[in-house]
Amino acid sequence: MIPPPAIALTLGDPAGIGPEIVVQALTANPLPPCRPLVVGSPATLRAAVRCLGIAAEVVVSEVPPATPPPPGLFYCHPAGLAQAPWIPPGAVSAESGRQAVAAIEQAVALCSAGRCCALVTAPIHKRAIHLAGSPYPGHTEMLAALTHTREVAMLLTGGPLRVALVTIHEPLARVPALVTGPRIEAVTRLTHAFCLRLGIQAPRIAIAGLNPHAGEGGDIGQEEIDTIAPAVARLAAAGLAVSGPLPADTLFYAAYHGAWDAIVAMYHDQGLAP
Repeated sequence: MIPPPAIALTLGDPAGIGPEIVVQALTANPLPPCRPLVVGSPATLRAAVRCLGIAAEVVVSEVPPATPPPPGLFYCHPAGLAQAPWIPPGAVSAESGRQAVAAIEQAVALCSAGRCCALVTAPIHKRAIHLAGSPYPGHTEMLAALTHTREVAMLLTGGPLRVALVTIHEPLARVPALVTGPRIEAVTRLTHAFCLRLGIQAPRIAIAGLNPHAGEGGDIGQEEIDTIAPAVARLAAAGLAVSGPLPADTLFYAAYHGAWDAIVAMYHDQGLAP
C-alpha cells in the first residue's frame, strides 16, 4: 500500500502569522490524509501552539512521520534552527528573515531528495529576508533558484479562477519594459500545461491587456498593439485556445462565470486584486 504523501510545511516568518496558520492548518478537521513535516524553529512552532491554546506535542524529527500522526502531534524538522533565538511577534529583523530562508532552503532540499513530495509555504516578510541578505524578491524567485528552474510563473487558483502573472514583484514603473512577447508566451504555455495537469482539455486562456480598456485601440497605450496582440497571435497559431488582449476590468467577471479556464495577467495587482 502506498503511504499518504509526505508534505513539507515551512513556518514562514517567525515574527508573522505563518506559524499560527500552520498550526491551524494541521488541526483542521478533517485534515486530508498526509504525513506533514513542519520545517522551521521548534521553539517558534511551540510558541504558536501555546498562543492558540491548543493541546499539542512537537516532536523534533528530520524525516516525515511514517504514518499520518494522530491529532495534536506535530513533527518538526529544525532546519538548523534548534538553538535559534525567539523572535517577538511583529518585529521585522534580519534574524527573522534568516530563519524564514533557512526553513525554505531545508524544505526544498527535502523535496529535491524525495523525502517530501510537496511543499506548502507560510507567508514571509520580504524586508526581513532582504535584511538577512537574500537577493530574491519573494518565494517564487527563491524556489526557482533553489531548484535550478529557468522558466517559472506565479499562478494562483481559488474557486473558479486560475491566474498567472507575466511580471511579479516589480515596481509599476518597470512593468511595461518587462512585458515582452517571449515572456507572455512562456507564461501562457506554463499556464496551459498547468491546466492540462488539472485534467482540463483544450484550456481556454484569456490574456489581459496592460493599459485601461486594453489600450483603447492605441489611444491609452501601444503595448497591446505592439507586444501583447502579436504574442497572442503566435500562441493561437501554435494551437492554443487564447483570447486577448482583453480589458482586465471586465475580464475577471467573465472568467469567474466560466468564460475561460485561466487568465494571464500582466502585473501583480492586476492579477491578485480580483
